Amino acid sequence: MELENMTAVTEVILVGFIYDREVEIPLFFLVFLLVYVTTWIGNLIIIMTVIYDSQLHKPMYFLLANLAFLDVTESSVTAPRMLWDLLSQKNTISFNGCVTQIFFLHFIGATVVLFLMVMAADRYVDIHKPLSYMTIMNPRMLKGLLAGAWLGGFLHSIAQIALIVQLPFCGPNVLDNFYCDVPQVVKLACTDTHVVELLIVSNNGLVITGTFNILLISYTFILVKIRSHITKGKHKALSTCGAQITVVILHFVPCIFIYARPFKKFTVDKSVSLLYTIISPVVNPMIYTLRNTEMKTAIRRSVGRALFSRSVQQL
Repeated sequence: MELENMTAVTEVILVGFIYDREVEIPLFFLVFLLVYVTTWIGNLIIIMTVIYDSQLHKPMYFLLANLAFLDVTESSVTAPRMLWDLLSQKNTISFNGCVTQIFFLHFIGATVVLFLMVMAADRYVDIHKPLSYMTIMNPRMLKGLLAGAWLGGFLHSIAQIALIVQLPFCGPNVLDNFYCDVPQVVKLACTDTHVVELLIVSNNGLVITGTFNILLISYTFILVKIRSHITKGKHKALSTCGAQITVVILHFVPCIFIYARPFKKFTVDKSVSLLYTIISPVVNPMIYTLRNTEMKTAIRRSVGRALFSRSVQQL
């Protein structure tokens, strides 16, 4: 059934961050444009370096390149629309477009959540089964884990959308956010939504909080193993795990605050949402490149080869 047959609302107004439009629109646009461009550059550097540097053709870096791709995709779900709204000063989106944005936001977001579990499993195998690591984390296994994360993200998002589209929306149509998301959209429904809210919060709570607890336990075991049993390469192992733990906390804590609680409005909601939709994707590559010596060395090699090739061509 078409969404238009279920709702009288045809478009949604996004309030965004703007208070003093003449002063803040240019500032917000330039800042978020810089962040978005930096997100693309930082993550593309990781992806291209892993692809073209043969010394990084290892399971850990294959996963890191895929996380970089997810970061770019996740940022692209919200940032371009927000930049367009700031530039056009229109701040409206069709209802179908709003639902589509929710679908991709939760599809990619849940995939990232599950993919971080895959990266933790990779570190666990590397630390606890070093001699069998390459055998266990073979290309077939990696592709299967990657496909499982994408499938899990898709099923999670479909469940969210199925609960939303059966609600009647007859007004109002104003969202106090800079993008469409489940908590605000459900509150626009002109019916009692307590049951739907309970189902959505339960779904999100199970995925986010459960995964976060599993990751904390996993990394605890990994860190204990590193400190008590590993002597050679201990610093590298601790640095890699430290980077992954930082990314996990940066992504999960805001998500838990937004999704694993009743849909009650707080003044910090938009700022917290900004952390995992816009800020996290741009910070992740910085965390990995700054804490991973092998990645930094590979990037320098790639830059050096590019400069050398260009100088040879000019000669």
